[in-house]
Amino acid sequence: MLHRFNQSGLEGLEDLGGQGRKRRIAERERSKVIRLVKSPPPGRLMVRPGGDLEAADESGLPEWTLDALAAVARQEGIKVSRSQVRRILLAEGVRWRRTRSWTCSEDPDFEGKGRGSSASTPARPKMRPSSASTSSGR
Repeated sequence: MLHRFNQSGLEGLEDLGGQGRKRRIAERERSKVIRLVKSPPPGRLMVRPGGDLEAADESGLPEWTLDALAAVARQEGIKVSRSQVRRILLAEGVRWRRTRSWTCSEDPDFEGKGRGSSASTPARPKMRPSSASTSSGR
């Protein structure tokens, strides 16, 4: 930057643009990965006409994982790794995991977890941090 300033003055300090690492995959391919995570996974059971449950691919996973998303994206011709899929989804704020099924239930006989831990184990008291140094008296 100093060299540009010496050569061009204040104009040399302007942003040149185009700096930094280029994206490995195109925006169109990123969109395909995001669209893929919003589609049902191949192993998820779906209700068919007539009420039968059937999966498109019974050997497939019932929920999306990063590995499964990367594998299907590669089958569609997108050269992408598991970590890259994760970065894409995190950057876009897209969830690829469902909430845990054990947290709630529509079953009327379902009982949630009971009370917290035993009262015989007292909680650790919260102490305010000291603002004075404690090592000066040594």
